[in-house]
Amino acid sequence: MDLIEATATELLAGFRDGRCTPTDYAEALIPHIHAWEPHINALYALDEATLREGAAQATQRWRAGTPQGALDGIPVTVKELIATEGTPIPQGTVVSDLTPATADAPPAARLKEDRALIFAKTTCPDFGMMSSGVSTFHGLTRNPWKLDTNPGGSSSGAGAAAAAGLGPLHVGTDIGGSVRLPAAWCGLVGFKPTLGRIPIDPYYTGRCAGPMTRTVEDAVLMMTTLSRTDRRDPTRLPPSRIDWQDLSIDLQGLKLGVMLDAGCGLPVDPQLIAAVEDAAALFERAGATLIPIAPVMTREMLDGLDNFWRARQWKILATLSESERARIFPMITQWAARGAELRAVDAVHGFEQTFAMRRTTEAAFDSVDAILSPTTPIHTFPAEYGHPSNDPAQPFEHLGFTLPWNMGEQPAVSINAGFSHEGLPLGVQLIGPRFEDQRVLQLAHAFETWRGPIRQWPQPPQR
Repeated sequence: MDLIEATATELLAGFRDGRCTPTDYAEALIPHIHAWEPHINALYALDEATLREGAAQATQRWRAGTPQGALDGIPVTVKELIATEGTPIPQGTVVSDLTPATADAPPAARLKEDRALIFAKTTCPDFGMMSSGVSTFHGLTRNPWKLDTNPGGSSSGAGAAAAAGLGPLHVGTDIGGSVRLPAAWCGLVGFKPTLGRIPIDPYYTGRCAGPMTRTVEDAVLMMTTLSRTDRRDPTRLPPSRIDWQDLSIDLQGLKLGVMLDAGCGLPVDPQLIAAVEDAAALFERAGATLIPIAPVMTREMLDGLDNFWRARQWKILATLSESERARIFPMITQWAARGAELRAVDAVHGFEQTFAMRRTTEAAFDSVDAILSPTTPIHTFPAEYGHPSNDPAQPFEHLGFTLPWNMGEQPAVSINAGFSHEGLPLGVQLIGPRFEDQRVLQLAHAFETWRGPIRQWPQPPQR
């Protein structure tokens, strides 16, 4: 078994039958991290000693036939914004308080309960804003597929780490696409569940945690752990009896909506249109009926929420001194400054667009069972950009396909559908009605099976 290329599912099978141990994997992983990190800068608070110690203890448990959790001995990262006890949460910015967190947030707590080894956290941009790997605290995170391109964000480090093979399991957060966008640009499976399916703290309108992995099977493996309830999140769903491991689905008669237009924002790259059409043809061959559907987003919705988010960000920046604001990534302060000028009625109108999105996203499923779309309108952008359009006046032009499902609370997954002419990943998105998380993952697994495994992942540059 090639340990670095192995999935978590394969590693657990190896631990079970004795072909490898958690220590074997940890000792292979650490030099692989050192080979990659100077080039991609994906990790924060890397703790090799804890990884080695935890792997040794897990190895003893597996050898004794007494593993203590579903993920016992599997290394995992969580996004910097997800609290882990004893580690500061800088929020990607140099002006944050670096007081260590006093408790694990729900996703980290669930992983530890199942004996996963949280060995590092992953980078994000300032305040978790903008879809980019640019951060004044962490520095620049790059895409392993092509180092002068951006991994996206705000789960930028998780996307880069998963693509580079810095462990098999990673957890990001998503309020407008922050799991799915880097998953698309880094060739991964990135799953945003129904709001509340994975408890999270702090909670907010549309904010979800979700797995970022190389395979659907590994994302499913994480859902069994992450979806357990936690009362700290009052938006959590009731405990479910979902058998996440059941990936079988009958596609006969499935009505699959195909959405090729986001309704606003950047024009869609023709290569991504072709990737969606090719994926749709595979579903049709398997028995699905394809139904073209209109966008769920409008310019008013996007601009309104942009205004509300500006006001929300300015509320944070207004507590800082002028000298502190000068240290933040300039594009964020330029964008948020208009929040100080907005009338209250404009901010309220902006927030009300979340309800407009709820209405249109829910109505989209009146005639279809699931929806297929691009994840993002573009397939790459430069590493140094603060977001794909690099315009502080319009930073969310790439969110038309992802944002509405956060506000509508529907589950959505991005999966790699192939590669561009330059060899960069092309992400497509599958969306289901609220609470149909399992169906979305089953559809993704069916597509992954037809597509076949990705066999050529990025390798560390030769020094």
